Amino acid sequence: MPAPIPRQRAIPAAESGQAPAAHTSGTSRNDTPRKEAKVDNNAANPTLTLLLIEDDPGGSAVVPELRDAAGRPIRVRTARNLTEAERLLTDDVHCILLDLALPAPGRGGDEDELAVLRHVLELAPRHAVLALTASGDAERGAEAVRVGAQDYLLRDELDARLLSRAIRYAVERKRSDSAERRLAEGRVRAQENRRLERGLLPTPLLEGSSLRFAAKYRPGRSRALLGGDFYDVVRTPDGTVHAMIGDVSGHGPDEAALGVELRIAWRALTLAGLCGDQLLGTLQQVLEHERSDDEIFATLCTVDISPDGRRAGLCLAGHPSPLIAGPGRPAQLLPYDNNGPALGMLPGARWPRMQVELGRAWSLMLYTDGLIEGRIGPGKERLGQDGMVEMVRRQLAAGLSGEGLLREAVNEVRELNGGELADDVAVLMLDRGSETG
Repeated sequence: MPAPIPRQRAIPAAESGQAPAAHTSGTSRNDTPRKEAKVDNNAANPTLTLLLIEDDPGGSAVVPELRDAAGRPIRVRTARNLTEAERLLTDDVHCILLDLALPAPGRGGDEDELAVLRHVLELAPRHAVLALTASGDAERGAEAVRVGAQDYLLRDELDARLLSRAIRYAVERKRSDSAERRLAEGRVRAQENRRLERGLLPTPLLEGSSLRFAAKYRPGRSRALLGGDFYDVVRTPDGTVHAMIGDVSGHGPDEAALGVELRIAWRALTLAGLCGDQLLGTLQQVLEHERSDDEIFATLCTVDISPDGRRAGLCLAGHPSPLIAGPGRPAQLLPYDNNGPALGMLPGARWPRMQVELGRAWSLMLYTDGLIEGRIGPGKERLGQDGMVEMVRRQLAAGLSGEGLLREAVNEVRELNGGELADDVAVLMLDRGSETG
């Protein structure tokens, strides 16, 4: 049985902004509402403001006296049509009470019985909406909730207490739904970004090669999967295995994107038959056209291993020299006397190709400077290339190889640094066993 309606008061013109609206009533129904967009309230516990949209031919000027949970009056504004409602729909409005019998602009009353609600939801996507319908028309009210209202009220069952509670419920439910939606959207964006970054990491093309491949990649940016370091390995139809590793200066997403562009360009140029100085000169042109700032450069190391696996050509563009190890051959750096400049530093630069002997069985490790620039104590001393060589020698002596060695190397460098490394780290290893002949 409906509760008695308390003393009612007239809405002052200054509060309503318009001629007074109709007498309203209804009872809250807890149907599950649809999630909607962001609601923006100006304070943690603001004074609630209700916008009542109802056509009242009789000119009735009363609504129940409404109060929030703290006992403060709920402000009420009234509008007779959607044009007036749009003018009164300012940022301090928290909830809209909409008469579903109100005709939508430019539509007949029987075309779509919820057309006015759909129009209001488009007009006010950030606001909580209560649908007001005739007594006995609960089906229409439930449909309004399905379309997007937070709740519905039956006109003939309204009283101040239930209406106030319905307003508070609608506002809080809108806040909750909006927060949940923002969280879900954030998760989707994060998942999409992670899928995109995973897709940009290379898939080595080594079909037909007896060489074993392993890689470890760790971006310096927090929560990123991709940094400015890049690498790739491909085998061309003549049996030559080409490996590359590089590092774009800087650590942001722009540098990561440039690294991906350079890697893809390197793969395309390598498969097209370019190598050595000609390939690096073309990559420099790509970098110069794609970089966002003239100060950005990239270091690069390329190795092309002959089909018999016993020798290789080495080009260095401002990049640390690879490490090689093998049976009876302690880990050491390949020669780097003819190291050319980093890409993007000198127009018209040249990069000599050095011929190196690999031997019958070997492990070749390419890396970026993130692996050697970590600190090795509380002071300013860095690991450096000599420290890295000694570290790898110990790990090889302990029987580590391939992915296990790379994982242990990166973990040890982090431990020596006393935590996460500031720079990106990329390291890859190619192994040729003695059984390959």
